[in-house]
Amino acid sequence: MTQRVVILGGTGGIGRCVASDITRHTQAQVTLAGRRHRPKKPLPEGMLYQPMEVEADEIATQIAPFDLVVHCAGPFRQRDQRVLASCVAQQIPYVDVADSPDYVSEALTYHQAAQAHGTTCVLSTGVFPGISNSLVRQGVEQFDQAESVHLSYLVAGSGGAGPTVMRTTFVELQTPFLAKIDGDWQEIAPYCDREVLPFPAPYNVGAGVYWYNTVEAMVLPRIFPQLQTCITKFGSLPDDYNRLTQLMTRLPAGWLQRSSVIEFLAQVSYRMTQITDRFTGLDIALRLAITGVKNDQPATYLATFTHPNTAEVAGMGTGSVVESILSEKIARPGVHTVEQVMDTSLFQAICQQRDLAIEAQFL
Repeated sequence: MTQRVVILGGTGGIGRCVASDITRHTQAQVTLAGRRHRPKKPLPEGMLYQPMEVEADEIATQIAPFDLVVHCAGPFRQRDQRVLASCVAQQIPYVDVADSPDYVSEALTYHQAAQAHGTTCVLSTGVFPGISNSLVRQGVEQFDQAESVHLSYLVAGSGGAGPTVMRTTFVELQTPFLAKIDGDWQEIAPYCDREVLPFPAPYNVGAGVYWYNTVEAMVLPRIFPQLQTCITKFGSLPDDYNRLTQLMTRLPAGWLQRSSVIEFLAQVSYRMTQITDRFTGLDIALRLAITGVKNDQPATYLATFTHPNTAEVAGMGTGSVVESILSEKIARPGVHTVEQVMDTSLFQAICQQRDLAIEAQFL
């Protein structure tokens, strides 16, 4: 029988990219779900549409006919867990693109329930988090003892995503967050401590990266407890966007707690990127540096990854997890982040299948 997949938030930029990857690599029937009665844009050939509201009381009934649910309807910091809880209870595999540490932290509390029901749930499966987590696992496995991780990302303009990603950016600037540094969990101010790092060409343009509240900073030190430091930083192209984002952290106390302010900033930012995308492109560059001990000697491992469309590669990250669950390459009841369920051999096969080139070396 044909497997049926529903993508909540499927008509957005990320949702459509996830759908594209699933149809390219599986035989599943994909349904895009959104809040509108009818989709705003024409659907890709072969896809269906169904109106759904992720926080409606009837969501459990609406997802019941499907074989797998993909949750792309952010911002996740503003979402509750009813979709995940409904999937767990109905034994429907669940995948999301959650980029909010708060959401992920709460979602992980459903782990035992998902195990008891035999439901496989995988969180944070896009590109960052997602591919980034698998890249860290691959790197950590190269060491006898990995000690520190420094993950940084550059994204050009909108990255091909919609205004929801802009909302997420401003939502995550609201409060300080915790990061593990030198063995201790320390409070970090959002968008501070600018660094200009050597990204691969053509991204080595002098753009800075800044501390940012990420799922990786929360989960990686717990998945790999030998790590004493885990730094995650983010930056935009053009670099002027970084300066503007940093200014947002200096707004009067409470302003970024207002939904109206978040929505205004998100819409203005999105309109700005629609203009600058023509010049900057939609690219992403990811840089990972790991230090530790290999063969009884101090060692540094550097991995870099680039792609011309951030939303497209996020779709590949999520689509690859969906494909792996549907084909039973991933079958692990519980609630997990992607690096817990995707081993390095599977990750490498997925990258090869999707022509994702990762450059890695010991310095």
